[in-house]
Amino acid sequence: MKQLVIAERVCLTGHILSKAFGLAGILLVIPHAEKILNFGDVGQTAMQLSMANGGVVDIIFGTVAVSIFAFRTLGWQTWLSFMVPAVLISVSSELLGTGTGFPFGDYHYLNGLGYKIAELVPFTIPLSWFYVGLSAYLVARAGLGVAKNPTILRQVGAVLLGAVLFTSWDFALEPAMSQTSLPFWFWDQAGAFYGTPYQNYAGWFGTSTVFMTVAALLWRNNPVKLEPKQLNVPMIVYLSNYAFAAGLSLGAGFVVPVSLGFITGVIPAVLLWWKAVTQDETPSAATEVTKVATAVGAK
Repeated sequence: MKQLVIAERVCLTGHILSKAFGLAGILLVIPHAEKILNFGDVGQTAMQLSMANGGVVDIIFGTVAVSIFAFRTLGWQTWLSFMVPAVLISVSSELLGTGTGFPFGDYHYLNGLGYKIAELVPFTIPLSWFYVGLSAYLVARAGLGVAKNPTILRQVGAVLLGAVLFTSWDFALEPAMSQTSLPFWFWDQAGAFYGTPYQNYAGWFGTSTVFMTVAALLWRNNPVKLEPKQLNVPMIVYLSNYAFAAGLSLGAGFVVPVSLGFITGVIPAVLLWWKAVTQDETPSAATEVTKVATAVGAK
């Protein structure tokens, strides 16, 4: 188990560092690409590799880190019962979207995110839906106390709230990925919300709601509960991915989408995390007080 923890931390650190280097590269290096190209064949090769696979490494690190975390804390069945539906449903939705325009709108992927499934959707896209989606869903479940009191209302609330957190990430992500000088996908027709169609956000919310609902049904007989310290991993994953997208979008001047994502995603996520942590700590403290009082009474 110790080796798994080490591997998880290494991958999580690699994920965050890859995000940081990618952000620095896009904001600082790409605008001065001519200086790199002046290094001849070495510079040209470096630029081609970064442009072709720049977004792959951090997504793989994130996928492995969250997979190890879920396997270690939730068990392999619980981990796979979220990952498999999330990947299959999201890639199906993405293939449908790039092929027909439903449910996101008319868009196409460019290079930079790895091999494309059916020459349409990079294989890294459904992986990112999985690890950010699971992080958002776990935070929502913990904040609503689903493990302690798994009522239908709380479970439905966790699915809807998890989908809101997940979609809020896309408020910051969309302009960064499609409207900046180095896009990873493009819209056939620019949408009304800073270049993105409103339909896209409905598609994100709907798709994430579907695979989170599937997970909720598969988890209904399993008390999925994380200790306060264990909740730090999904929070770090969620916040680091939001920060990367926000940094790119703010660098291009997209203040409103980033602010909206912060209000509807980051703030609720932090509040849910804080509520879960304080709720779990309070009973422990109360138990200790009771033990002390009992011991004093016994004397």
